[in-house]
Amino acid sequence: MKFKNLLFLLLLVTVPIFSQEVADKIAAVVDNEIIMQSELDFQVNLAASQRKISPETPGLRSQVLKAMVEDKLVYAQANFDSITVTDEEVENRVNYQIQMFTQQYGSKEKVEQAYGMSIEKIKHELRDDVKKNIMVQKLQEKNFSGIEASRRDVEDFYYKYKDSIGVIPEKVKLSHIYRNPRSSDEVKKKYYDLTKALIDSLKNGADFAALAKHYSQDPASAVQGGDLGFVKKGIFYPEFEAAAFALKPGQTSDIVETQAGYHIIQLLEQRGDAIHSRHILIKIKNDEQADLRTIEFLTDVRDSIIRKFNTFDYYAKKYSDDKESASFGGDLGTFYTSQLDKSLSAVVAKLKDGDISFPSRIDYGQASYGYHIVWLVEKIPQHPAEFDKDYQELKKLADEYKKQKQYEKWIEGLKSKIYFEVRQ
Repeated sequence: MKFKNLLFLLLLVTVPIFSQEVADKIAAVVDNEIIMQSELDFQVNLAASQRKISPETPGLRSQVLKAMVEDKLVYAQANFDSITVTDEEVENRVNYQIQMFTQQYGSKEKVEQAYGMSIEKIKHELRDDVKKNIMVQKLQEKNFSGIEASRRDVEDFYYKYKDSIGVIPEKVKLSHIYRNPRSSDEVKKKYYDLTKALIDSLKNGADFAALAKHYSQDPASAVQGGDLGFVKKGIFYPEFEAAAFALKPGQTSDIVETQAGYHIIQLLEQRGDAIHSRHILIKIKNDEQADLRTIEFLTDVRDSIIRKFNTFDYYAKKYSDDKESASFGGDLGTFYTSQLDKSLSAVVAKLKDGDISFPSRIDYGQASYGYHIVWLVEKIPQHPAEFDKDYQELKKLADEYKKQKQYEKWIEGLKSKIYFEVRQ
């Protein structure tokens, strides 16, 4: 058995089926819930597509139905345990699902055409199933998120399933030094003055939403009048959060500068550690020389490291604008080669162990780009799994295997106390 598929049954999440207008047979009943034949057909086709096999593959249908029944059993237990889901959680998940549909089909109009109903109608149809899925996930997290394999568990797992684990794909250990292009003071002043003029307009009675729609350069929120919805602490840039949480509902901030640019923030509502705010973002567009100055700076840093004036670790801590990795000397971690995005993969492919790349452009976050030099610390070729060398990968597999075993025992317990009937 290939353990990369160990949790297929556990992780298969029911995708909602929109209301049927034709006669439908019942495939299974679990507590007060039913699974219709059309739902099962959809899930079988989805699973077949994901696994690139035929929907008629022997055993697939019963496997999928078993997973669907287990989801319903967990949902029933979640009700018994009074697992709660807020309207906000449901709304956020529904909106995320609509975003995924929109990306998949290319536009909201094409989504509406595909499902034969308006976006609002689709959202309405989604809400009940989304709420159930969130409840199921919360109960699973409550019962299994803390389960972890000990070193002895990992060792037992490794020697028991050594021949089934297969090879560990090629990995690379990387570090980088990242720099944002820095605009000249004259350029920054131009955008600062524009932001200041917008604040003056607000003070003189201008409508915040109207200004956001016209001027804000955050496309995701601008169409909503700058509305960012309810967001918990820890999501926004630190400078943004510090200013937003210091406001009282209805108050508007002065100019707040972040990596994204200049913000004007208005707090609409606060609930504990979550705020509902809106903003106007004015991006600081680089002058023509900003990119060139950044490339030249990183080239000089690269030359200094190669000439051994100081270490990569030293320069990363001193100069890198990626603060998360800078404190660790630029360490990005170890990745499977297949995990790298195209731009980074193209850079790494040209390097040998110990090499440092020339500066290259990289998109960083949602609102900016920059340049970095990449150090290929080590390339680890594809190889059969070894206990000490690949302990972290093996531990992840052992963790999931242990969770799976505990989950299976738990499900058997639910089956003994919750009514269910399979009608196939």
